[in-house]
Amino acid sequence: MAIKIEMLRNFVAVAELGNLSDAAERLGRTPSAVSMSLKQLEDHLGSPLFESDRKNRLTALGRFTLIEGRREVEQFAHCVETITAFAKARVGIVRIGAVPSVTTVLLPTVVQAFMRDRPDVIIHIRDMDSATVLREVEMQRIDIGFASSRIGMSAISARHLFTDRFGVVCRADHPLRTLRRDLEWSDLQPFTLISNATGAQIDDPEFRAMDDAAFLRIRNTGSVLGMVRADVGITILPKLTIDRDADGLLFLPLAYPHTVRRVNILTRMQAELPPVARAFEQAVVDSVAERADLVLGEIQDN
Repeated sequence: MAIKIEMLRNFVAVAELGNLSDAAERLGRTPSAVSMSLKQLEDHLGSPLFESDRKNRLTALGRFTLIEGRREVEQFAHCVETITAFAKARVGIVRIGAVPSVTTVLLPTVVQAFMRDRPDVIIHIRDMDSATVLREVEMQRIDIGFASSRIGMSAISARHLFTDRFGVVCRADHPLRTLRRDLEWSDLQPFTLISNATGAQIDDPEFRAMDDAAFLRIRNTGSVLGMVRADVGITILPKLTIDRDADGLLFLPLAYPHTVRRVNILTRMQAELPPVARAFEQAVVDSVAERADLVLGEIQDN
């Protein structure tokens, strides 16, 4: 018969308390059951652990077994505690990849609350564009992605998180501010348009012609906003993009209510999320539901 952790636990209790009755009470077992467990352990070892039936003095083997057995029992308890904590999303690592507007506007409050409630969880966040988010989810280098690209990979599951409107981003002193109405594409013609990766999602033919003709193309959103602040030109971005970075800038709505960005939660189709990652995903969904400026999405798998 192999030595079981229960045998060691029973032995350690008897050795520490010096008698069967107290040990049985601590363990929640009967004295006879504890005694039988000790006999099985001694039979396996081939030598006695106690010098007498009173169980109050250990043999040399008993003293050695107590040192090793106590360490094993404590290690086993720690192992069980760690596994339980992982299953209940109290420990673990969450690997996140997200477009800049999500990392700067949505995630900070989520992360703050999540780390307060789960101080032993490690969170890795990488700021990247939508195409990179898709690729990193596909390669399983991140657990959860937040991106606005269309889904073209059968291995990716997409959950629609929210929708926000595209608009014109310009300097606060730009002439467009005087129109005091939702803007049309024709209103933008006199001005330099800065093309960006996010605007590529807009299908409107009139805008596509303007965007394709743009002489300045910048991929990084922060760099785009820097150019707008410097009065190099105007650009088209979702409103959430400048929520935390609007100093000196204006967001002017477009006259096309269906010109919107859909942000999705992306995960690998065949890869089960760790419990802590599932908990983080739900925390983000709950946070979006509390925002009045975003339209919460419905679950859609692609």
